[in-house]
Amino acid sequence: MPLAVFDCSFLCDDTQALPGYAGSAWRGAFGRALKRAVCVARHAECPTCLLYRTCVYPYVFETPPPPEARKMRRYTAAPHPFVLRIDSRQDGAPYRLGLILFGRADRHLPYFVHALAEAGKTGLGRQRRAFELIEVRQAQRPDAGDWRSIYAPGQPLNPVAGSVIEPPDPPEWLEIHLETPLRLRREEHLVTPARFGFADLFGALLRRISMLSYFHTETPLEVDFAGLSEASREVPLYEPKLRWYDWTRYSSRQDTTLEMGGLFGRFRLRGRDIGPFWPYLWLGQWTHAGKGATLGLGRYRIHPASLPDTP
Repeated sequence: MPLAVFDCSFLCDDTQALPGYAGSAWRGAFGRALKRAVCVARHAECPTCLLYRTCVYPYVFETPPPPEARKMRRYTAAPHPFVLRIDSRQDGAPYRLGLILFGRADRHLPYFVHALAEAGKTGLGRQRRAFELIEVRQAQRPDAGDWRSIYAPGQPLNPVAGSVIEPPDPPEWLEIHLETPLRLRREEHLVTPARFGFADLFGALLRRISMLSYFHTETPLEVDFAGLSEASREVPLYEPKLRWYDWTRYSSRQDTTLEMGGLFGRFRLRGRDIGPFWPYLWLGQWTHAGKGATLGLGRYRIHPASLPDTP
């Protein structure tokens, strides 16, 4: 699945005015700005519009499964083709917002850039602080961190096409750090630190990557889903240090407060235990996993690790 990874820089005189985790604020402002930019029919509800299946806004922000889809036919929306990345460790100007596009979504990059710039101008947070977009950079390879400036106001947008990530060989031991809340369910119940197992993360990843590839690329994922899922239940965790983080966000679209808390912390895995799961686990660092992935939740990083104290 091709990925395109971007870093957007903004000027703002008071980034502290944003909420503690600003992913929800950015996504809401981005969605409203995108709809203002592209909607020509001015319908309150997109599904009633003649342009529903061809407009950029529904594809990006509502993502209806096509009528001929063989997957998710009972659902009103497929996984959205983007992730916003919020770095809570902002240390001054400029303010940085990450953007990852999956598959064919990079065709719509000009709309993303325009809508994010307009969202910043409108203002975020309770005090509606304005953010001025000053530059967009792109990673030449999603996993390499070789950044190149592709846009500045008044200049043409000059991106490169997304590329496929090739995972390295797994290390002998690895540690997974959950950097934003990972909210998962198993049998209709939230997965707590005491219940968490590798299969919870892997199952969520496999479903997400499968759906993203099916709806947003030309090469749907074809693997033994049942076999992989069953085998993932046998993978042990080592030295899990997990905690629950409570977080709520207000949804203006639903006019209600939503529970978005999830798992924080880290755990270790043995490289030889995860061979068939490794490509998905590596790719998941960019797709994220669990509820709220588009907001930047369910983000994790993989680090090589030493031998655990209790093998």
